[in-house]
Amino acid sequence: MTLNGWLQIIVYFIVLLLLVKPVGSFIARVFQGERTFLTPVLAPVEKFIYRLNGVNPEEEMTWKTYAVALLVFSLFGILLLFLIQRLQGVLPLNPTGMAAVPSATAFNTAVSFVTNTNWQNYGGESTMSYLTQMMGLTVQNFLSAAAGLAVLMAFIRSFTRHSASTLGNFWVDLTRSVLYVLLPLSIILAMILVSQGVVQTFSTSVSATLTQPITDSNGQTVSQQVIAVGPVASQLAIKHLGTNGGGFFNANAAHPFENPNALTDFLLVLAQTIIPAALTYTFGKMVGEPRQGWAVLTAMLILLILFVGCTYAAESAGNPLFTKLGVDQTASAIQPGGNMEGKEVRFGIVRSSLFATTTTVTSTGAVDSMHDSYTPLGGFILLLMMQLGEVVLGGVGSGLYGMLIFVIVAVFVAGLMVGRTPEYLGKKIEPFEMKMAALLILIMPIVVLGLTALAVVTSGGQAGVSNPVPHGFSQILYAFTSQANNNGSAFAGLSGNTNFYNFLGALAMLIGRFWLAIPTLALAGSLAAKKKAVTGAGTLSTTSPLFIGWLIAIILVVGALNFVPALALGPVIEHLIMIGA
Repeated sequence: MTLNGWLQIIVYFIVLLLLVKPVGSFIARVFQGERTFLTPVLAPVEKFIYRLNGVNPEEEMTWKTYAVALLVFSLFGILLLFLIQRLQGVLPLNPTGMAAVPSATAFNTAVSFVTNTNWQNYGGESTMSYLTQMMGLTVQNFLSAAAGLAVLMAFIRSFTRHSASTLGNFWVDLTRSVLYVLLPLSIILAMILVSQGVVQTFSTSVSATLTQPITDSNGQTVSQQVIAVGPVASQLAIKHLGTNGGGFFNANAAHPFENPNALTDFLLVLAQTIIPAALTYTFGKMVGEPRQGWAVLTAMLILLILFVGCTYAAESAGNPLFTKLGVDQTASAIQPGGNMEGKEVRFGIVRSSLFATTTTVTSTGAVDSMHDSYTPLGGFILLLMMQLGEVVLGGVGSGLYGMLIFVIVAVFVAGLMVGRTPEYLGKKIEPFEMKMAALLILIMPIVVLGLTALAVVTSGGQAGVSNPVPHGFSQILYAFTSQANNNGSAFAGLSGNTNFYNFLGALAMLIGRFWLAIPTLALAGSLAAKKKAVTGAGTLSTTSPLFIGWLIAIILVVGALNFVPALALGPVIEHLIMIGA
């Protein structure tokens, strides 16, 4: 680790914190129906969308109706995206003549992008046409993020309403999410990215003559390289702002056409964290207590700083096996030092560690380095951050409502310890709320561990493993952890484009998205129907440093203990083998 490296991390956190209040305040104004600087331009467009779709913006929904709207909308999106992939061979904007995507891969991809997971069992530039990338994948990047944001808004309203049966209108929340939040930010970011060299074109692939011809595996001389291009910047912007993660290119953000320099790398890291961070302020402002939002953000950032530091330290320490061979892995003026395997020399260890950490805490899943090549302890941290439930910032919308579930659990446990009825923001936390919270916390580990166990003991699961040692187990565990948490990143060593992993992965992604969103809405319906309790001297403060520390403890204990045995079988054993223990 170096001073320069820590300064880069500090600058990132400072910029992030400076943007939280203005962005969070703007989002709150949008969903409270207040006037913003975009209202004169976008309000007529919003009204036209409602008229076109027959939506009455004044008509609100119960939690059940809201959930049905979410499910119907998402299922239609899966079907439409599946058809676009299967028909891309006869559709326009296909300059390289891409054939139809195989059914299993198309189904997995459709589920992946609609659930905001963006897991990719294919190489984007060699599989998807321009039309599929834009009309299919990019559109779902907007809509899946907007759907998560809509569910969060319904959940926040449950704390602001009393004796109410409705939570808002899904179609209104969805429209405003895209129109006022995601689209303007994406346009700004895309223009900046294009100015820095990110590709945005409808031109076909270009060929370049190699300065030094090579011989391929068949013994043929190769003197030309085909360079893929396309409408990259437009997809890249929402890929990060919507915590999506699906790359236009197979190399994702490690590709120079997606991520040309250190500035774009910084902007991409900032983009994938700014909305999740800002939503904490949105929450505080909408419930009328900004300190509640700052308390939640403080807990998130403490964990994030801890994880960034651990990943940076693990990768900077390098490989002890190389040290035994006399290899100098110390950072100096002539070498970066540490574990540079799988990392872009343009970014080095610190930027790679920061990117990898933020992409796994936010459910973005984009990469500028290969997670499969991280040290066992570095990979351990990346796995753990997803296994906490993607609540340290988390995905757009889904991260904050996941964190608020942990807040409710923390309040409930604290209330039991002091013998008082647990309350949060004036709402009593009773058996139904805890049943929903327990369901939300337990679904993900059951899915991850169950599918991992199935993959380990079956030939279909074993066939995809490239390392039949503890690292191979980590590859499987990482895959299902990523999919069930709608993250989308991978260890990359697992051959996932098989019927076994395509269909089981799709199942994990569907459960991870909707079997969590629906109980969240049910919980919101219950809270909205409650009367507001009177705050007294004995009411637990949920903004104090003590409660923030208690919340962090609950997240680590409840969220992590489910996976300790599995982590011991993978990265922990691999680390012990590496150090010769």
